[in-house]
Amino acid sequence: MNQSCVLGFLAVAFLFSCSPKTKPQVVNLNQKTDSTSMYSSIDNLAINVSEHNSQNSLDWEGTYEAVIPCADCAGIKTIITLYKNKTFSISEEYLEKKFNNKDRGIFQWDSTGNMITLKGNTVNYIYKVGENKMVLLDTNGHSIDGPNKDLYILNKK
Repeated sequence: MNQSCVLGFLAVAFLFSCSPKTKPQVVNLNQKTDSTSMYSSIDNLAINVSEHNSQNSLDWEGTYEAVIPCADCAGIKTIITLYKNKTFSISEEYLEKKFNNKDRGIFQWDSTGNMITLKGNTVNYIYKVGENKMVLLDTNGHSIDGPNKDLYILNKK
């Protein structure tokens, strides 16, 4: 009997030795945390990973066409082809004039992943890339306003 008591006491002591010495910390996920905490880093990572933009969410590769307004002609028939390797080709035909421009080059995405800059030998344009369309922007990257603003939209073919 004495031996049973000793074994029982050792079993109880063993069980208590396995329990945590400190109380577990409860984390409130709705609580604001400082930028150095692990939880804040995880929240920021989740936001960055789930961020969608034109570059990573759209099928932007392909050919786009439009007749862009022109100050001294009936318009500029513009055809742009974007390639997956971040190169492009462009053809500009000035209507009612005998002037055509063809160029090739590279394009770069901006930091938001929604705008591209075409850089060729004769062209340097900025476009906002959308679902099956590109919108020509001014030289500062702003939308062109006015009654003809819809004429600056190139549609994917």
